Amino acid sequence: MRFAPVLAVALVAATARADEEPNPAEQSVSRKDQGEHLAAERVATTRKLDDTSTKHAALTVATYTDSDNVTVFTPSLAASIENILQGASLKGRYIVDVVSAASADIVATASPRWTEVRHAGSLEGTYKPHNFGVTIAGSISSEPDYLSFGVGSEMTLDLFEKNTTFVAGFGYGHDTVGRCGAEGSPANPGPSCTSFGVFSRVVNRTSFNFGWTQLLGPSTVSALVLDVGLENGDQSKPYRYVPMFSSSVAANVPNGAPVEFVTANRVPERPLEQTPLAKRRLSLTGRLAHRFEGSTLKLEERLYIDTWALFASTTDARWIFDAGKRVGIWPHARFHGQKGVSFWKRAYVSGDAPAWDIPVFRTGDRELGPLWTVTGGGGLYFYLGSDTNPQKARLSISVDGIYTSFLDDLYITQRSGVISSVTLEVEL
Repeated sequence: MRFAPVLAVALVAATARADEEPNPAEQSVSRKDQGEHLAAERVATTRKLDDTSTKHAALTVATYTDSDNVTVFTPSLAASIENILQGASLKGRYIVDVVSAASADIVATASPRWTEVRHAGSLEGTYKPHNFGVTIAGSISSEPDYLSFGVGSEMTLDLFEKNTTFVAGFGYGHDTVGRCGAEGSPANPGPSCTSFGVFSRVVNRTSFNFGWTQLLGPSTVSALVLDVGLENGDQSKPYRYVPMFSSSVAANVPNGAPVEFVTANRVPERPLEQTPLAKRRLSLTGRLAHRFEGSTLKLEERLYIDTWALFASTTDARWIFDAGKRVGIWPHARFHGQKGVSFWKRAYVSGDAPAWDIPVFRTGDRELGPLWTVTGGGGLYFYLGSDTNPQKARLSISVDGIYTSFLDDLYITQRSGVISSVTLEVEL
C-alpha cells in the first residue's frame, strides 16, 4: 500500500502515451526516476520504522521475610523490544529465587533450616500491526526437585476506534515434582536428590482466559477478566507429613497448638499429605483505573472458587500521586479472605492400630485453610532521565507489610512479614 501513489503516477503516464509511439529514451528516464523514487521511499520507510522501535531493560531486586522464619531474595532481569516493524514486540525475563526457611512445619519434623534456589525464565512475542494481535509465550522454571515449563497464546481484538478490546487466551503447563534430601526435609541440591526417573509426580495444567477492556471516558478505563483452570495430577507435597490424633484428643486440640503439644498428643502414625488428583478453578477479576488531574486511582477485585471448595475474595487499591515532574508516590492497601478447602481439618482423626483408618484426603498446608490477610504500604518512583526526556530512566521503590491470621490451624495463629522491591527501568 505504501507504493500506491507511485503506481498511480505510472498508470496515468502510461495512459497518456497510449496513442503515441513509445520513446525508448523517455522510458529509460522514467524507469530511472521511478527507481530512485522507490529507493528513496524504502530508505525513508526504514528510517521511520527504526525510529518507532523502543528498547527497555529493567533490573528488580525483591525481598521477603516473615515471622515464621522464611526469607526470600529475588533478583530479576527483564528486557523488551517493542513496535518493531510497526506491530511486533519481544519480551524476556529471568528470575532467581533464593529461599531459606526454618518454619514451624520444618521444626515439627525435626528438620534443620534449608535453602533452595529456583531459576525461571520466560519469553513472549506479540504481533499486532492493526486492530488484531497474537501473542505467543513460553516459560521454564527449575529447582533441584521441581521442573516446570509452560506455553501459551493470546489473541486481542480492538473495536470502536480502540475504545473496546477483547482478549482470549490459552495456556498449558507441565510440572514434574521430585524429592531431595533426607526423609522429612526439603530440597538439598547435593547428590541426595532422587532422579525423576526413580521418583516423580506429574501435574498438567490447562488454562483459558477471556477479557474485556472498555474505555469509559477520556480518563477512565475498566477491565473484566475470567480465568478457567484445569489441573490434573498429584499436587501433594512429598515432604509434608500430617499429624494424626485419636477422636478423643482431636476435639481438644487448640488453634495454634504448639509443636510440643502436637508431638505429645498425636498418634504414632504420621502419613504424607494427600490432596485430590484433580482441581477445576474459576476466577473473575474486575479492574478500574481513573486519572485525576494530579493522580491515578487503581482498584481491583478478584473472586475465586474451585472444586476443592476453596472460596476467596481479594480487594486491592493503589492511588498514585504526582509529586512534581519527576516524582510519584502511592499508598497501597490489599485485603484477602478465604474459606478453607472441604477436606481441611485442624486435627485429623485416625483409628487405632493396625488399621489406623487414615483420612483419604489430608493436608498441612495452612494456605488451604480459612484465613485472612491484610497488606498495607506504599512506594515511590523517580524519573532519572534528561530534562528533555525525564522518563527515559525510572527508579521505583516499594515496601509493604503483610499480616495473616490463620483461623483454624496447628503451630501458629498469625504471621507477619515485609515484602520490598527496588526496580531500575531504562529506555535504551
